Amino acid sequence: MCGICGIVNLGDGPAPDVGLIRRMIGRLHHRGPDSSGYFRDDRVALGHARLAIIDLAGGAQPLANEDETVWITFNGEIFNYVELAEELKALGHVMRTRCDTEVIVHAWEEWGPGCFDRFNGQWGLALWDTRGGARTLVLSRDRLGVRPLFYTQAGDRLLFASEIKALFADPAVERAFDPGGMAEVLELWCPVAPRTVFKGVRELEPGHVAVIEGGELRSRAYWSIAFPRAGSEDVQDQGANAEALRRRLIDATRLRFQRADVPVGAYLSGGIDSSVTTAIVTEFTQAPLRTFSLRFADSEFDEGRHQGEMVARLGTDHRDVSVSTRDIGACFPRVVWHAEQPLLRTAPAPLYLLSKLVRESGYKVVVTGEGADEVLAGYDIYREASVRRFWGRDPASTRRADIVQRLYPWMVRNPAQAPALARAFFGKDLDLADPGLSHRPRWGSTRQLRNLLSPDWREAVSAVPVSDELLARLPAEHTGWSGLCRDQWIEMVTLLAGYILSAQGDRMMMANSVEGRFPFLDRDVVGLANSMPARHKLLGLDEKHVLKVACGHLLPRAIRERPKQPYRAPDAASFFFQVNALDYMTELTSRSRIERAGIFSPAAVEPLVTKCRRVGGIRMSNTDNMRAVAVISTMLLHEQFIEGDGRGWSDEVPAEPVTVIDRVAQPLA
Repeated sequence: MCGICGIVNLGDGPAPDVGLIRRMIGRLHHRGPDSSGYFRDDRVALGHARLAIIDLAGGAQPLANEDETVWITFNGEIFNYVELAEELKALGHVMRTRCDTEVIVHAWEEWGPGCFDRFNGQWGLALWDTRGGARTLVLSRDRLGVRPLFYTQAGDRLLFASEIKALFADPAVERAFDPGGMAEVLELWCPVAPRTVFKGVRELEPGHVAVIEGGELRSRAYWSIAFPRAGSEDVQDQGANAEALRRRLIDATRLRFQRADVPVGAYLSGGIDSSVTTAIVTEFTQAPLRTFSLRFADSEFDEGRHQGEMVARLGTDHRDVSVSTRDIGACFPRVVWHAEQPLLRTAPAPLYLLSKLVRESGYKVVVTGEGADEVLAGYDIYREASVRRFWGRDPASTRRADIVQRLYPWMVRNPAQAPALARAFFGKDLDLADPGLSHRPRWGSTRQLRNLLSPDWREAVSAVPVSDELLARLPAEHTGWSGLCRDQWIEMVTLLAGYILSAQGDRMMMANSVEGRFPFLDRDVVGLANSMPARHKLLGLDEKHVLKVACGHLLPRAIRERPKQPYRAPDAASFFFQVNALDYMTELTSRSRIERAGIFSPAAVEPLVTKCRRVGGIRMSNTDNMRAVAVISTMLLHEQFIEGDGRGWSDEVPAEPVTVIDRVAQPLA
């Protein structure tokens, strides 16, 4: 995994500035500390910061085809590059390296935009195509948004980069928050591509390719999330789908574990997903495995017992890091700088510390279980939606509240309260025709955070019809999907791409120069999962049912049958565990600082901060925890990227050695 960046002239201006492209590369140093390089001609500059994973000696970038008419800067992995290389060689292409990057260049030559359909991988890339006198820049991003790619326009230049901080290396790029992006964060938890929280900065949508030619950018989808009409699925037999899933997961995991020229480790959380991928590695490969786990000093969040069971069963060489509230608060400013968006939870911070452990242990690559909950229906929100649809078919029923006790057994301890709690949460917004039925409760509770905003910002944010805009993007055929499939589409388009794979995934791993690989997001695994009947994924209230059937034999019974424990971390307590324990907190939440930023109302923030300090950030409601983290992360983001220029912890020096290909005529001395 790497960092990419570039500049393209949209008009007839001077050649891109070498100093600027070097600063942009330098701001991505953490993504590529092994080497760097740039290509420049009179129209474009392509920059690259390399994390060397495949073909360590021959994979330096930017890289070109044989006659140097097509150049590429690439962030990611094409896992089926070996097979594609053989196919391309048979068609007459000559490969000079063993890396997947060169395969992309030849695939573009051979198949044009159709090449992206053939890739099984995770990527953000830029191609500069000058064949036949054309001068075309092509940007592409993988299907589900594993790897980021942002762009903006500054005058008659378009800039692109793996991270926004590299765009802000150009002082001509405006630095301001965008009301639309902020509105999405304060309803959906994250901005949804193409929006970001920064004005004028866009993110290429997952599954899209953009072409910049003749001064214009045109973007189109080459892939989209799709499901069959309910009842028309090709394979209705659960056993057949479970066996197919097992085979594809084995292939996907082996592919990600074996195609690297450096050692590959694995995250082991103690849940089903990472336990499955780790068990597959130990069962179906010969290599020894190093596993890494996250522990918490607070037992409420810790899964150490379950991690220990899997380590004992598999015999892996195991390392873990124990994280305290103090640790989270201390690293949070750096976490926000890497995330580049407001956060409503501190959950990315412990993952930042986990990837630090991986890097300090000498590893650059880890296989993880991310994506299983989205593609195989593992979240409580799917089960809750199923309950709400069941209730909605007979809203007047007095007995349907009983099902809530099956969903949340803790209610049985006080069954008299169950009907009232059920009606308060499940018994409203039961319009079965509403495609957003599953997510309305979450969106509604998150919108309460807008009460913290200053009057001007509240007005600007409230003018954005966030959920209406999102649901309008559903494909027309969604009316024939099952309710679960609509719920999955929303989760994949919003939180998977905008939070799980970005603020909590790519950014926290690449902050420490670690590449994550995700077997559950393999092209063929996702295609199979999306083709299944909904009941195979969510059977009654049993989430990820088909995964348990497919791979349950690889797991101890205690892991296979344990109730789902969502990944969480201490929130407000991480900042208020001790008065004035964190140097940055006093000034950051002061009235003068809040007024200067102008985003929040001091009258709303002050009582929240007072309450957090009084109780040490513990025993806070879910909403108050989100409020506290939202204020702190947004204020840090404002300090780093609006008042600051995004430089943060970067020294803006590209990693050595630097490969330079400069085609701009140099003036005579």
